[in-house]
Amino acid sequence: MLLPFLFGAAVLIIVPGGITLSLAFAQYDGLAPPRWVGLHNFRSLFVDPLTFIAISNTSLFVALTVPLRVLAALVLALLLHRPARGVGIYRAAVYLPTIIPGVAYALIWLWVLNPVSGPLNLVLAALGMPTPAWLAESRTALPALVAAGLFQLGESFVVLLAGLHAIPRDYYQAALIDGADRRQILRTITLPLLAPWLMLVVMRELIVSVQSSFTPALLMTGGGPYYATLFLPQLIYETAFDRFRFGDAAALTLITLLGLGLGLLLLHRAAGGWGYADET
Repeated sequence: MLLPFLFGAAVLIIVPGGITLSLAFAQYDGLAPPRWVGLHNFRSLFVDPLTFIAISNTSLFVALTVPLRVLAALVLALLLHRPARGVGIYRAAVYLPTIIPGVAYALIWLWVLNPVSGPLNLVLAALGMPTPAWLAESRTALPALVAAGLFQLGESFVVLLAGLHAIPRDYYQAALIDGADRRQILRTITLPLLAPWLMLVVMRELIVSVQSSFTPALLMTGGGPYYATLFLPQLIYETAFDRFRFGDAAALTLITLLGLGLGLLLLHRAAGGWGYADET
């Protein structure tokens, strides 16, 4: 029963991963055969200022996006987890942006953030507020991409909904009998029992935020202005398919994966485990 999955994992993950690992230590332009160069690709990357710009921008994007997306998904899950009239429509509305293709979603936000005819600036102008050129100014371009990504949180929302439904109702009934208010119930029952689900969501968002930065940055800003939105996935793409430096791109991919792995490890250590009360 697992053979189809294992075959797909081998073809789509293991084989490409092995090729990337080998190319990271080779010089390859897609025409001549690969030539082993050892750590030369890594040394050349760390003397390129674009590498440090992309790492800095990606780190800032992740640091802003992950907490906001997790917090928004948690608040929406808490608001919509109870059965009520019309709650299914609201849940579908929360999930809807997640199923929009990345290219279409980026083009929608390109229209929303248009400084002349975009609805956001039209509303701000009607309120007498400043109307910046969101994607044309280096100080607003990255926050604009962060804001655009906050609406595609349907998967984290569904995971947290499942976590809330997995909490036994008896705990809440006992707390109400003891005179606990909603804030105390949230702090002492809901959040502690939801901790493993929150840990899963945070780790997922950490990975997805790096990956999902590629499409909006490429289509909405092209990495600009002045490299303000140049992220690691876009730099990898441009290094490989614009400059035909596949070895450097593979090395940069390994650096990105190692950075993600280190971030996940630090998160696990900071949280003290996976969030289970009986974890040792």
